[in-house]
Amino acid sequence: MVRLPLTAEEVERGERLGVILRQARGNRSMLDVALQAGVSPETLRKIESGRVATPAFPTIAAIAAVLDLSLDEIWAQISRADSDTLMSA
Repeated sequence: MVRLPLTAEEVERGERLGVILRQARGNRSMLDVALQAGVSPETLRKIESGRVATPAFPTIAAIAAVLDLSLDEIWAQISRADSDTLMSA
């Protein structure tokens, strides 16, 4: 299966997701959060840095649960900028 290249919007959304997760993690170690979520620290690092723009839903759900984040709020925050971009175009 050939994976289609990510759109600019998907890349930006992934970067916004990374910022949200980094901010929510605060002073907690990446290792601690990753282990509690059941993901590798490398996976969390890649998501937080925006290198994985479209992570799997179960991965984000697990990380969000550890960070006490609402998936609805995460989606609203990362999608809001998409609609702001569309309105200014």
